[in-house]
Amino acid sequence: MHVNIGQVLSNRARRDPNLEAMVDCGSGERFTYAEINARTNRVANMLADRGVRTGDRVALLLMNGTAYYEAYFACAKLGAVAVPLNWRLVPDELAYILGNAGAKTLVFDTDFDSQVQALQADGDTLVEDWLQVPAGEPLLPFAANYDAISGASSDAEPEPGAFGDDDLYIMYTSGTTGLPKGVVHTHATTFWALLTMAATIDVRQEDRFSIVLPLFHVGALAPLLVMVYGGGTAVLMRSFDPAGMWRITEEERITATLAVPAMLSFMLQVPMPEPEAYAQLRWIMSGAAPVPVALMERYRDIGIEIHQVYGLTECCGPGCLISPRDAMQRIGSTGKAFFHTEVRLVDDSGRDVPANTPGEVLLRGGHIMKEYWKNLEATAETLKDGWLHTGDVAVMDGDGFITIQDRLKDMIISGGENVYPAEIENVVLQHPGIRECAVIGIPSARWGESPLVVTVRADETLREEDVLRHCNGKLARYKLPKAAVFVDTIPRNPSGKALKFELRQRFPGPALE
Repeated sequence: MHVNIGQVLSNRARRDPNLEAMVDCGSGERFTYAEINARTNRVANMLADRGVRTGDRVALLLMNGTAYYEAYFACAKLGAVAVPLNWRLVPDELAYILGNAGAKTLVFDTDFDSQVQALQADGDTLVEDWLQVPAGEPLLPFAANYDAISGASSDAEPEPGAFGDDDLYIMYTSGTTGLPKGVVHTHATTFWALLTMAATIDVRQEDRFSIVLPLFHVGALAPLLVMVYGGGTAVLMRSFDPAGMWRITEEERITATLAVPAMLSFMLQVPMPEPEAYAQLRWIMSGAAPVPVALMERYRDIGIEIHQVYGLTECCGPGCLISPRDAMQRIGSTGKAFFHTEVRLVDDSGRDVPANTPGEVLLRGGHIMKEYWKNLEATAETLKDGWLHTGDVAVMDGDGFITIQDRLKDMIISGGENVYPAEIENVVLQHPGIRECAVIGIPSARWGESPLVVTVRADETLREEDVLRHCNGKLARYKLPKAAVFVDTIPRNPSGKALKFELRQRFPGPALE
């Protein structure tokens, strides 16, 4: 497939130069497709002038905004590989990703000066070029001014540097081994994701889509691409604020958006606007975790449809989606597979299960990831005979509608963020007073799930606050356990794996937050 994702923006600017492409709610900036494409070209030419070549990795440590938009598409045009960084991570976690990806260029917001200073001072990073997006403050002494240098660069279209099966981005997701895994998507897999989304989602030219999830999430990056492909306007919110979400919906006349269940819940806890304020909002897509039926019913009662979506970073976003015609009639279901996507539910032996029988979700399509970066073993475990093994359990009814039930893997979803117990366990076990531990998710009214540490003491004087304090600074805040309990032994199977289903029965929660 001879396609370059950066040229999707170029083509939209050529066809519809005066359509509004994006709104940056943080800065108040607005750009047409012609304007944002010219800015993107300047960034691409700046990166090329600074030595970035096809296949080089460029890391992005940025809040949602203009710089993220143009830097991502600039990398795509140039043939560089974007590495979106989760800005909630601590410096040690960021350092691992930068080293694993081999990124030599880092574009970062002034917001993250402290993290970047720690990375630069550490000396182990491969980063050579530090490009700072200023915010009226002095630059770090080792950083170059992104705005000044890109603003002085040519806005001529760069020669496309990559196509088809060439790598486009590496998006890191926590791994069950405790180390993040880099999901590699190409120009072709991303274009197939665009095609299957455009054929499935109720999007229209000149739609206005508010993007509130951070753009290091595929759940934010995918809608951004859909807006460009379809000629819509991406309204980028710098970060989530429930009252601000309602305000932006009214002021910007938002027609569609995506929010994880925790966000939907928070939005109902602030003063509600009059229905006229969101009358143009056709639907809110929600995923990252099963959406509680009661939550969807509350939105239905105020006249807003919630369309449950199922997807993963590994499939570039799209897996299954409920259609507008079925959203309220089959509330709780995540619908059917996207248009250019196949789905199967299988048992432990890989055989398709009958209707209404739980099975693991397998996905296949042109949008499935290429591989896990530098991780052949994990790739082989997840990609088999062209099928993506998701580790999620669902049932399919006789009409083909899928309802997600549970996860085979131990992943915890807290506030829409994926948290893997093994990563927390690795940190907890560094404490000399802990002999062994297991981390499980318990229900949380605030976050959906929260991590609980089940611990066997080596030091009988160890207290809960000691365990929690030990984790501070070693994990991103959203990964931090909210509670710790102590047991004499952790139940395990013959191979030594902790029987976490037994622990969940013993410690059902809820989290005290």
